[in-house]
Amino acid sequence: MPEPRSPMASFAQSVQNTIDGPITWFRETIVEPNQQKYNWYHQRFNRVPTIDQCYTDDAVCRFEADQQLRRDRMVDNEILNILRQRFEDCMLYEAPDHMVKCRPLMDTYEKATENWFIKYGDLGGYANAKTAYMKQKHRMIWERRHGPVGSGMKDEDKLGH
Repeated sequence: MPEPRSPMASFAQSVQNTIDGPITWFRETIVEPNQQKYNWYHQRFNRVPTIDQCYTDDAVCRFEADQQLRRDRMVDNEILNILRQRFEDCMLYEAPDHMVKCRPLMDTYEKATENWFIKYGDLGGYANAKTAYMKQKHRMIWERRHGPVGSGMKDEDKLGH
């Protein structure tokens, strides 16, 4: 630290050291040595129980499941953004035969978009883990009764009902 230039600056620095000194000491001697060091730049969260593993009256478990869904959705959004950016970069770089050379990237992006919509589509911005779980359950029931979504409905005559 530079030497204070006036008595007022010296007083301000001593007040600063009085307030900030114990905080800095605590962080440098206790907090930082006990922190886990990661080889990556983001924080790794442990997976929590999903909403179907929570009891109906366990508000903490439901909250954790909602937060896990939010994190998963943000990660899936970023994956889509990266895939879209790679496809767009490929199109710019490989023009004029970008439709041939970038086809694998486009197929990967379209499949990832389809999977994102299957999981999160039509949930809205305020979706929680319970609504996402119900959407998954309703889709499974639909596919059991009518076949994969988008393949048309099964004929009732062929089912023997």
